[in-house]
Amino acid sequence: MSTVTVEAEPEAIAIDPACTAVIVIDMQRDFLEPGGFGETLGNDVSLLQRAVGPIRALLEATRRRKMLIIHTREGHLPDLSDAPKAKIERGAPSIRIGAPGPMGRILIRGEAGHDIVEALKPLPGEPVIDKPGKGAFYATGLGSLLQQRGIENLIVCGVTTEVCVHTTVREANDRGYKCIVPGDCCASYFPEFHEMGLKMIKAQGGIFGWVSDSTRVLVALGRDR
Repeated sequence: MSTVTVEAEPEAIAIDPACTAVIVIDMQRDFLEPGGFGETLGNDVSLLQRAVGPIRALLEATRRRKMLIIHTREGHLPDLSDAPKAKIERGAPSIRIGAPGPMGRILIRGEAGHDIVEALKPLPGEPVIDKPGKGAFYATGLGSLLQQRGIENLIVCGVTTEVCVHTTVREANDRGYKCIVPGDCCASYFPEFHEMGLKMIKAQGGIFGWVSDSTRVLVALGRDR
């Protein structure tokens, strides 16, 4: 075992990169670009762009380390059989899930809007987990994948901080994984929710995990490896 120490709050954490996976949550066109699901809800999707650069730097470093990198996408089957009626009918979006939009049917697997943004495209061999809910463990094979690879620690980033990232961290924590959340690798349509979401993760001695940033994670992993 070769451990590195990541400076974080509430305290530094030692991890073995060989037993650590990076999970990039839902960096999809439907959430980050005009015409997608995020914008139909009335959000300023440009606010999520701030996470792209830090995530890209993190991916470059962890790929050099040959660490496991997993990407997730929230979306539904074309027949909406995995989309609860309550989810489809909730709120007052300008276009509902499954309806035609500028990038194809909103939040539907296989449509252009469902795809991951170009700057963060998965490389061949990097698993992509399609999930119907907010958490990455619900109704997916993520748990089995992590067990097969002997993963003990997760570096979780993506969007949005208080929804899909937070849900995944909570699910992972309950399953015994140690989670590091680099704050600048996450973003929200509501900056105040982003800040509070990070505070909730590291509160009470790290009740859900550890909060750091891309700079401190990169220092720990070694930029030149």
